[in-house]
Amino acid sequence: MMRPILMELGIFLIPFAVYAAYLIANRVDFMIAASWPAHVVLRLSLAALVLVVVSFILLANFSGAPPDSTYIPAHIENGKLVPGAER
Repeated sequence: MMRPILMELGIFLIPFAVYAAYLIANRVDFMIAASWPAHVVLRLSLAALVLVVVSFILLANFSGAPPDSTYIPAHIENGKLVPGAER
């Protein structure tokens, strides 16, 4: 559960990291508040939210089992645990 949360957090932070790299490339001190005006932070936040929503949509469409597959839950056969599977 931790990996998907960290992935989405990383995707959210991409626009901020790109802007910080832009500031560094232009030799601007990115650690001062004047380098991060409110309208820029708002635009970066909107871009980050769009990236996260797109990543959720792509995850839903291109991951998991095929739509017509059947899930067989984990069960015990002959005293041994057989893991769940898609068929």
